[in-house]
Amino acid sequence: MSLWKYLFVGIIWMVTNHADAQLSPQDTLYQTVVRLDSLYFAAYNTCDMKTQSELIAKNIEFYHDSGGLITSKKKLLKAIEQNICGKVTRELIAGSIEVHEIPGWGAIEMGLHQFHNNQEPDVVPRPGKFIVFWQKTNDGWVMVKVVSLH
Repeated sequence: MSLWKYLFVGIIWMVTNHADAQLSPQDTLYQTVVRLDSLYFAAYNTCDMKTQSELIAKNIEFYHDSGGLITSKKKLLKAIEQNICGKVTRELIAGSIEVHEIPGWGAIEMGLHQFHNNQEPDVVPRPGKFIVFWQKTNDGWVMVKVVSLH
């Protein structure tokens, strides 16, 4: 296993095993991450590719338990445009977001969401877990890693 993979696994372990370290909803960073989540998924739900592109890092790693790994921003945006736009909307499960600060770097967001497929309106959506690594850069906040589990 590469050093990065050990680091990634270690961070996930620390975050999931230290619930007392999560930020309170009154914390400014918590509110920032919730706002970023809302901005990104409003763009996702309306096929606003420009806003999505602005919030996705060039070196994105998108892990999906059925779709695999995408490490190209261009490929991720193309997949969203072809497979999501006008077909699927995301709904956050209220009260499910946890935010953990990564000092000097950014934050990790975890929560539950569900997706509605308008091609299959009778299908009842199931909640799935997500983890987003948000990095604060000189240009603003971007998602650098996303884990989507259904």
